[in-house]
Amino acid sequence: MRNFEKITALYERLSRDDELEGESNSIVNQKKILEEYASKNNLTNIIHFTDDGISGTQFDRPGFMEMMNGVNTGNIGCIIVKDMSRLGRDYLKVGQCMEILRQKGVRLIAINDNVDSFYREDDFTPFRNIMNEWYARDTSRKIQSTFRSKGESGKHTASTPPYGYIKDEKDKNKWIVDEKAAEIVRRIFNLTMDGAGPYKIAKILEADKIDIPAYHQQKMGYGLHQSKNFEYPYRWCSSTIASILKKKEYLGHTVNFKTRKHFKDKKSKYVSEDKWLIFENTHEAIIDQETFNNVQRIRGNVKRYPDGWGEYHPLTGLMYCADCGSKMYVHRTNNYKNIPYYVCSNYKKVPCGTLCPSAHRIKAEVVLNLIQETLKDIKNYLDEDNEAFTRSIQNEMEEKEKVEIEKKKIRLTESQNRLQELERLMCRIYEDMILNKIPNNRYEILNNQYETEQLTLSKEIKDLEIAISRYEKETDRARKFISLISRYENFDELTTTMINEFIEKIIIHERDRKGSQTSKQKIEIYFNFIGNYEVPKEELSEEERSKLEEEERKINERRDRLHQNYLKRKANGKQQEYEERYKERREQKKQEKLKVLKRAGILMKDYKNKESFKESV
Repeated sequence: MRNFEKITALYERLSRDDELEGESNSIVNQKKILEEYASKNNLTNIIHFTDDGISGTQFDRPGFMEMMNGVNTGNIGCIIVKDMSRLGRDYLKVGQCMEILRQKGVRLIAINDNVDSFYREDDFTPFRNIMNEWYARDTSRKIQSTFRSKGESGKHTASTPPYGYIKDEKDKNKWIVDEKAAEIVRRIFNLTMDGAGPYKIAKILEADKIDIPAYHQQKMGYGLHQSKNFEYPYRWCSSTIASILKKKEYLGHTVNFKTRKHFKDKKSKYVSEDKWLIFENTHEAIIDQETFNNVQRIRGNVKRYPDGWGEYHPLTGLMYCADCGSKMYVHRTNNYKNIPYYVCSNYKKVPCGTLCPSAHRIKAEVVLNLIQETLKDIKNYLDEDNEAFTRSIQNEMEEKEKVEIEKKKIRLTESQNRLQELERLMCRIYEDMILNKIPNNRYEILNNQYETEQLTLSKEIKDLEIAISRYEKETDRARKFISLISRYENFDELTTTMINEFIEKIIIHERDRKGSQTSKQKIEIYFNFIGNYEVPKEELSEEERSKLEEEERKINERRDRLHQNYLKRKANGKQQEYEERYKERREQKKQEKLKVLKRAGILMKDYKNKESFKESV
């Protein structure tokens, strides 16, 4: 294509900020100016490229990108703009664009800035581009200042209320409950309390044909997706569920400054929670604080993987090893028995037994029964004497926590003193480096070490301050626990929701005699609000205590005798002969159990062959 046949591109751009300057910057006015200039200078074959309502700091503008594609293909010979700020307000990218035009031989004309690359190089153009960017930065700063002032006054900064709320028609700064959506929010929280994860909840809502938030808001006439065509209006995503479960707005709080934008890309980026500004009780709550806290604890625990039979075990995420403190994971026993049990996660990490000395193996059924019996005992004790129960909880909590809080206060003081000492040390080594008392590389090593310790101490101080503050504020935890347990008439049936409401964590100790299924095993249950509590029991008489000790001694003696006999059989080979003799019989029993499970449709569906199934089990 010859040069005189090439397109003369007339480019117009208008942002929302430019609209404030009046009609002079309007798209219509720009088109008129560009057409008149092209006509006077005999520039023909004109085509308009327009971007309306888009900031000059963005360079993915549809009209601009279409024009640059024409430049790259060689179809455009000249570009005319009203001024250089129409081309963009990022001086680096505008400079790159001008270089591309120079290399492609495209003439650039900015009418008001007296720029015409065909006749001359304008040395002032780079500075003009910098001033255009400065204008965008300054405008952004003014808008942010207004935005922050609004947010700091307690008003909502979000353009659209979260799913579950709508703006009050009389007062746009006030949120009121959208009862239809709020019911779905409550259902999502209740399903989480019942042990369902975000993916499972999403599938439940999709099966029930519940409108996704964006589609619901479109039907209600508000939100950011008024013109969008929803192909799948009921297809919920796990990320949507997870986002709803984290929103403090459902507690009735206004949460401002959760995101931040840069004036160039205009994209929202999440900021850390400590930079949020929260105003409590500004609108009606959808979720109560207790449920919200329990859901955050559940979500903060391990991923709730199925236990091998398609169901999530209710104890997952609550069980902890007493020795190493790591979480315990649910497994299935051998011989194809559908009996879930928990094992320390650190014990099985290769090499096995190095991170934790033993598996702390325990059947889930045993723990569930213990929780159930403990709750029954607490309920009975509460019904018999409410005041005595309250006093016993408060006394026990004070004795346990007072010692811990004193330790935390001492540690807080030590950490704060060390933080101040680190600041002085960093100043001192900096002076030593300036005075050439220590080399630069040594200064860098020491400075990095001190900075790392500073960050660790700062986080620790914050956690300690939160713990101490919580202890000083929560003086009515016994009353909260009584209110919780009073909701239930009995504990004949233990549900996942009940477990998540009552249990904070469970600490599992190793058996007194490792490997013995009949040996004692200590289990500590920590309840929400009251911690590790046990119902006071009547003291045994001397005669009863002696009788129990004698029975326990006889049991231990028998266990010792049986264990010694086992070691003797193992040493002389009799144990191996026994195992070989009954190996075929045990295998036959396994196959019978496998057939039963296959008929029930429980197993084998995800395995290619029986051998791989055996290995997984």
